[in-house]
Amino acid sequence: MKSITKKRTWKAIYRLLDKVSPVDYDCGKLCGSVCCTYSDTCEEELGIYLYPGEEKLHRKNDSWLDWTVEQAEDFEFPDSWSGKIYFVKCKTPPHCPRNLRPFQCRTFPLAPHITEEGFLTLINNDEELPYICPLIDKNLKLNKDFIKATYTAWAHLLRDPLIFDLVEMDSQLRRERLGKDPENLF
Repeated sequence: MKSITKKRTWKAIYRLLDKVSPVDYDCGKLCGSVCCTYSDTCEEELGIYLYPGEEKLHRKNDSWLDWTVEQAEDFEFPDSWSGKIYFVKCKTPPHCPRNLRPFQCRTFPLAPHITEEGFLTLINNDEELPYICPLIDKNLKLNKDFIKATYTAWAHLLRDPLIFDLVEMDSQLRRERLGKDPENLF
């Protein structure tokens, strides 16, 4: 699987997202950093996948990160995704190097959605999670700068056909599940 997103683009996206946060305080204090620590307190192995090309920013021998390499075909990814996909898990939660957090950690709780008309929007992550995120559960107001930076990052990443295919697939599945586009659009 070959991403067209260059390492320098990923670096720029990480820098952009380093400057913003969902709220003006450490949201982990609301929930005990549940999204970082949940897998340490349960039998289920949790982690996240890196988007195509994102693996270029991380070293497999970093002491803080566990890596697994899987085949995209073994998971629910678009047909255009084939070959290696990288799953990672922080070994030291919640004390992972903030400046090295993967993209999904940087943009949570927002998720991209492509409307039926073809427009990019952001929604609260609506995937089934094994924990409760207060930002989503209480529909807390997110920083405008965070929303804007996350939108900008996604707009750039959607130029990559592999990433576009994933967001388009997830958006279609969401529409089928809800019978319409989600209403809590940013």
